[in-house]
Formats: sequence, C-alpha cells, structure tokens
Amino acid sequence: MASSAIASSSSPFINKQKDVGLSAFSSQRPISVQTAKKSVCKKIVSVMAPQQTERSPATTGSVKTGMTMTEKILAKASQKSQLSPGENVWVDVDVLMTHDVCGPGSIGIFKKEFGQDARVWDREKVVIIPDHYIFTSDERANRNVDILREFCTEQNIKYFYDIKDLGNFRANPDYKGVCHVALAQEGHTRPGEVLLGTDSHTCTAGAFGQFATGIGNTDAGFVLGTGKILLKVPPTLRFVMDGEMPDYLLAKDLILQIIGKISVSGGTYKAMEFVGTTVESLTMEERMTLCNMVVEAGGKNGVIPADSTTYKYLEGKTSVPYEPVYSDGQASFLSEYRIDVSKLEPLVAKPHSPDNRALARECKDVKIDRVYIGSCTGGKTEDFMAAAKVFLAAGGKKVKVPTFLVPATQKVWMDVYSLPVPGSGGKTCSQIFEEAGCDTPASPSCGACLGGPRDTYARMNEPLVCVSTTNRNFPGRMGHKEGQVYLASPYTAAASALTGFVTDPRDFLQ
Repeated sequence: MASSAIASSSSPFINKQKDVGLSAFSSQRPISVQTAKKSVCKKIVSVMAPQQTERSPATTGSVKTGMTMTEKILAKASQKSQLSPGENVWVDVDVLMTHDVCGPGSIGIFKKEFGQDARVWDREKVVIIPDHYIFTSDERANRNVDILREFCTEQNIKYFYDIKDLGNFRANPDYKGVCHVALAQEGHTRPGEVLLGTDSHTCTAGAFGQFATGIGNTDAGFVLGTGKILLKVPPTLRFVMDGEMPDYLLAKDLILQIIGKISVSGGTYKAMEFVGTTVESLTMEERMTLCNMVVEAGGKNGVIPADSTTYKYLEGKTSVPYEPVYSDGQASFLSEYRIDVSKLEPLVAKPHSPDNRALARECKDVKIDRVYIGSCTGGKTEDFMAAAKVFLAAGGKKVKVPTFLVPATQKVWMDVYSLPVPGSGGKTCSQIFEEAGCDTPASPSCGACLGGPRDTYARMNEPLVCVSTTNRNFPGRMGHKEGQVYLASPYTAAASALTGFVTDPRDFLQ
C-alpha cells in the first residue's frame, strides 16, 4: 500500500500508513509443485530403507505475529490462537442487546428459523432496552414495546428494562433510556468481551476495551438461537492522540476531527483503536463519545485499552469476571494517525454529513432556529455538565433560541437535577438551565435524534436549522427532510443557544 503524504508540520494530524503485507491477509502463498519423469529398471533387485539419522525435534514452534486488541478479542472468542485481518471466524457472543425498533424483527426471525417454542441460547446474556420511540401516541411504536415485553416474559429474560407508564417515566423503576448509555451504567460493558447490538452505535461500548458492533435483525435472530456469529476480522486503524486537552474542547471535537480527516467511508469495515496520553486522560463518558461515532466513519468497531479509569467505572456495576487485552508491540496496523490535540479548535459538522467538518468560528454567520442537547452521543451526565458550564460562564445571559434537553437515561435525568455544577455555588444543571431559559429536561429516551413519530419531543416538523449534540445530520435525520443539522459538542451547542448563531464556545469559556 502506497504511503499517503505527511501533513505539514503545522497540522495537528499526521497519517502514517503501513504495508501490512500479504501475510496479514492470507495464510499461505500458492505453492507450485513440479514433477519430473524418471526412467526406472523394470526388474527389482532389492528394496532398502533409506538410512535414518537421529534428528532433534524442532524448537521454534509455530511462528506467531503480534495481534491488535480487536484481533485478540476475536481470537479468544473463536478459540483461535492467532487471527489476521480478512479471516472469517465463528465467534461466541458475550452479550446481545436489542431495542424497540429492531427487537420485534429479530424476535420474528428467531421464531421463524428456530421454532415458535424455541428458547434463547442464554437468558442472562440477552439485554433488551426500550429507548427509541417511547413517549409517543403512535400505536405501532407502542406495540413494539408490547412485543418485547411478551417475549421477555416468555423467555424469562433477566435483563429487560421495561416501561409501562408513559405518562411518568419515574413510575417505571426498571426503565433506563438510551441503550448505549444504559448498557454501561448497568454493567453490561466489560473489557475483552464481545458485545453485539441491533443498533449501529453499539460501537460505543468499545470504550471499555471490548469488541462491540452493530448487527442486523437477521444476524440477531441467529445469535438469539445460537450465541454465535460469523465475523470477518477487520484490519485496524490506530489513532494516537497526544497533547493537553484545551478547556474548550470535548471528545466530540476529537471524533469530528477524525471523521473530517478520513471521511464517512475512511473506516469502512475497519477497527478504529484510540490510544495516547490524551485518550488516557479522558473520562469513561468522554471515551464513550469517541467510540460512539466510529460508525459515522464506516468503522466496524472502536476500541480503547482498558485502564484504571475503566476499572473504577465498573466497580460495583458488574460481578462478572473479565480479562482485558491489549495490542502487542509488534501488532500490524493498516494505518496510524497522530494528532496533537493541543492544536485543535472547536468543530462542527455542517449539513448534511458528519465529515463536512468546519471550525465553529468559521460558521459564526449561520443563524439557527434551535439547539438540541441529548442522544447516546451527547446526552450523558458530563455532556449536560459541560453545557451548564457554558451557561454559567455567560453570567446570566438567556438563550436566544429554543433549547431542548433530553437526558439519555433515568440516571442522567436524576444527575441533572441533583449533582452540583463545579463553580456554581451548589447549583444543579437543572437550575442553571432554567435560569438560562432552556426547556425543562424531557423524559429520557433517544428523543428526536432519529426523527421518530411526528409527536416525538423536539422533532423538527419544519425545515429548521439546528445545532445538535447528536451523531448524524443526513437529510431528515431529526425530522423534516429539509432541516439542517450542525453536529457539535455540548460546549458549542450551549454557546450557540446563547447567541442564536453557530458559536465558538471560547467566546464564553475564555
């Protein structure tokens, strides 16, 4: 593979590509064997065995090459000692997650292929989380949740986070909210494991040092019955991020920088591994943001090595033993990118693609109609803390446009109302949001990120311009097909709410 040009010294982004060689993709070269004719005597005089000489056994053993984290996890899950990119292997699944949008379809395929009375392979490894189209009067959306409930009762599924009272989510103690955040909060994300989900953003869980990826309903139906899936081992892109993280940047800026560099197809069926001092300094929620959007680059999975931050987060959340793995020093990476984070600026992704990268300050003349803070990408506790930090720094200014707040989970909602914001004198996010004139934090769910039924909270039913902490800005993604969505960090979203234009958060944070 030819090496790409190295960025100029002033650029924070340097790409080094390696030729991984044939051995990384195929086990052997074709061998040509030639034979020659020999004349032999028709009369056999005698038969003599060739002289045997004493030979010592080989001491080198089989030759092994280094493996990446992703290769190691898949090797362990397929009972292989060695794997290389391009190999197809049957993998044992540790956790399968599905939700109200894809769950009914997966269940239907499971019953069709395995029988109406079939049982799932392991009732404790199936996690079912209603989260997408919950707070709506749409009968088909409501029926989807009913189907999940009936199936979980039939199969005695241990981890079903049900909701029955749509009028008051707090009356449902089992209800969680956005699946990718709930999976982490409930201890289903563990280093070294294989986690699959019927949602493209299942890659979020790679932040915990595991292989996590989205699958379709057909694959999920098969996993329900067997606990196995056939996977092709992906090659790995490695992103080394070093440098002190500026106070005005968040992980959302980092992943927008990467997607803007490699494009929405640059990571197609590749693992994206994140390392470096900057990554090591990130909290678990920020690491989740980083891995969450690898699929917007086409990535198969995102992964971050587990460390003390990972282990501390998992304390008290799971009793299941886990075994972290790490890339070997001699592992082969398809490409390596190096980023000096200290040189980066706040970014947005302009309509209508996550790789349409621009500096926030370059879009200061873009007038907006609303701001949306929420989703699996930008609706975690720390995301709301970040938004509150901007409002607090604004010194009592009010938002200029409607600002919608959708906590990802019930726990996040509670944090918004209970945790004090640093430097606020004890005020909570909810108090700061109220003083700034934001909408009251809504019931936890995926909200308007996917558009949803017309009565979905904060859905764009008109062709509006929105700055959003979500992950996709394709036409129609948040509702109206002619709407325009600028993807941004919670810092940039909050700053934009205060001005009514796309705004660099440094206008308030410096």
